[in-house]
Amino acid sequence: MDHRRCGFSWSAAPVLMLMLLLPSMAHDSIVAENVEISSRRAAERRDFTDAEISEGFFKVAFGAEMQLQGRVDRIRKYDVPVRIYIDSRAKPDRRAQVATVIADIRSRVANLDIAVTNDRDSANIVVTLIRDRDLNRTVREFYGRERARQIQRSLEPQCLSGFRKDDSYRIIRSDVILVVDVGEFVFFDCVYEELLQALGPINDDSSVPWTMFNDDVQMGFFDIYDQFLMNVLYHPRIRPGMTRDEARVLLPEILPTVRAFVEQVNGIKR
Repeated sequence: MDHRRCGFSWSAAPVLMLMLLLPSMAHDSIVAENVEISSRRAAERRDFTDAEISEGFFKVAFGAEMQLQGRVDRIRKYDVPVRIYIDSRAKPDRRAQVATVIADIRSRVANLDIAVTNDRDSANIVVTLIRDRDLNRTVREFYGRERARQIQRSLEPQCLSGFRKDDSYRIIRSDVILVVDVGEFVFFDCVYEELLQALGPINDDSSVPWTMFNDDVQMGFFDIYDQFLMNVLYHPRIRPGMTRDEARVLLPEILPTVRAFVEQVNGIKR
């Protein structure tokens, strides 16, 4: 199964980076309904070394799958509470499923304040749910004809996310576009990766075999390896704008706390 995922970022002095995204699933009734997700969860690797976590973090948190402008060698993340508005424009109405994914992410990332809001004006992430046949038109609506042409030509996405950051590399706004008239596995695979990439890690890397931030990997749930990466990114000591060298100094001090949280949440006994 090969479905394209994509995301990008831009800033006040526009910086645009593009990436592909896929989703993950929580331990709930939705996961139980899909055999592909359940089988992948049962087979996932659950134990990783500090070196493996660090390698993945530096590969996905820095850089960008597709760079159009600007620097990509800095940490990009939210440093304020994240509020998500879900705009459903198509049937089936999958707002409840997206909300379930958001709740799952909240429960598995220790220092990320993320929740759904019914007030679009207060949201800093908007998730737009559309039909597959409306994807190209919606991308043009959001990003303009020329930028949409670049996205389609380079990535041929089936789902898309992008964020805008300020000069300090703080994310200030994200948009996620998801197609609803696809199978359950494809939908959840897209929701997880697109939402997570909208939070900062936008560089897909095919050399890391355990991460959903790899175009060749489809999970359909929030896997343990990516929980490690997101908990490193949203640790309070990892700040927007940090360089690789600055983050590398902190990782040995951060990883024990990150590891303890992820292992506790997932019932991993060492």
